[in-house]
Amino acid sequence: MIVQLELRPGAAISEAELSARLGIGRTPVREALQRLAREHLVQILPRRGVLVSELDIKRQLRLLEVRREVERLVARFAARRATEAERKQFADLAREFMTAAKTKDQTRFMRADKAFNDLSVRVARNEFAAGAMGLMHGLSRRFWFLHHRQAGDIESMASLHGALAKAIADGDEPGAAKALDALIDYTTAFTRETVSTDF
Repeated sequence: MIVQLELRPGAAISEAELSARLGIGRTPVREALQRLAREHLVQILPRRGVLVSELDIKRQLRLLEVRREVERLVARFAARRATEAERKQFADLAREFMTAAKTKDQTRFMRADKAFNDLSVRVARNEFAAGAMGLMHGLSRRFWFLHHRQAGDIESMASLHGALAKAIADGDEPGAAKALDALIDYTTAFTRETVSTDF
């Protein structure tokens, strides 16, 4: 709900409200909120409640600095360590991204992106990189959801993902690192563009 902006940045939320809305007990809601606080998606204010974290351009750019290094490592490891069956999955995702680019299909892109991220982290076979990626993807996805209509170009974003998926499928470590850098360069430019469109 936070990533897809059903709960907007700055919104006040409560355990009781979320428990009723989700139909689950307050204990798992409390645990989820604590995890979301660690992921910087909410702020827990003692005796004042919980706020959905605001989006901040400078913080988003700092996040991209870290994402570049960690995701480059993940991409290289995935290209090196993927089995033949996993390479086929990356090749299928590369085609899916290219179809999303041609049709400019936002939903198709988002589904492929989630599948790609999950597969990359699993295939990299490094639990520390996986933990770091888990902290970053929610923040990045929420930023994209909020701003893609103003500054985003789904065709370019999907094509860049497709090139990265293909490099991993081909077992091309240097190519995967280069494709990842191109993707983060585009994402950084997109993030900076939101300063002039929204702020």
